[in-house]
Amino acid sequence: MVLSCLSFVSLYGSFLHRSLAASGLSSQSIQVDNHTTIHFWGPKPSPSPQRKSSLVLIHGFGPHGVWQWRQQVSFLAPHFDLYIPDLVFFGESTTRSSERSEIFQGQAIGKLMEKVGVSRYSVVGTSYGGFVAYRVAEMWPERIEKVVIASSGLNMRPKDNQELLKRANVAKIEELMLPETAGQLRTLLRLAASNRVYMPDFFLTDFVDKLYCENRKEKMELLKGLVLGQHDPPNISPLPQEVLIIWGEQDNIFFLDMAKELKEMLGKNASLEVMKKASHVPQLEHAKSFNKILYKFLCVS
Repeated sequence: MVLSCLSFVSLYGSFLHRSLAASGLSSQSIQVDNHTTIHFWGPKPSPSPQRKSSLVLIHGFGPHGVWQWRQQVSFLAPHFDLYIPDLVFFGESTTRSSERSEIFQGQAIGKLMEKVGVSRYSVVGTSYGGFVAYRVAEMWPERIEKVVIASSGLNMRPKDNQELLKRANVAKIEELMLPETAGQLRTLLRLAASNRVYMPDFFLTDFVDKLYCENRKEKMELLKGLVLGQHDPPNISPLPQEVLIIWGEQDNIFFLDMAKELKEMLGKNASLEVMKKASHVPQLEHAKSFNKILYKFLCVS
């Protein structure tokens, strides 16, 4: 009875907020245009801020920003002004616009950074967030310093989507990416993580209820609204910035061969770092190694 009333997701959410506040970040919302409001965690407003280099961390499909980047925040906060937005229809970010593409999401991020007065910054995107990071870098090459794309199949083809559905044994992509049951979430975790820890149904159900059910209709529209992934060959252009691709060797969402092809498509400024014994979420599975790779690229190279 106690377990049925206790929400581990809510408790962990409270812990996340305290951790972010301890790292000098605060929860904020900004109306970036007449239709769209973006919620984000960023540096606490100050009349005379001491500026560091700015870094935007863009989450993938599933739990919103801070859930996917918690293990990076405490490591990166001493070195960067961090901005961790909720993409539109995730967390507290909303829009009245009918636009649903990753281009629209990228425009919202660009407008957010304009509103907070940041003219130069680097971007890190994981999975769906990598699609958005690519668009931000493509649209504003003069603003973006460096780009990190993690576990993000920008170069996917329609057949890749069909093969993913077969691996997951589902008929529609939303059955995998927007699970409604503990069983469907377990399937997603099986594909996304190499370190498989058994979690009881009541825990997974809590996760689904708290983090996957909100704005389900709009999130389905986001999946259908992707521009990247609709063409064969993929419509990917090289980026002028330095680009680091980070990929888990055992990624079962986007296979490693896709990362190698993407490196060639993104041009001479792109490099690839393959993480051993990692799957689709290396920033969570092997946070220390992921953080070292990020730091070396963003601060040293």
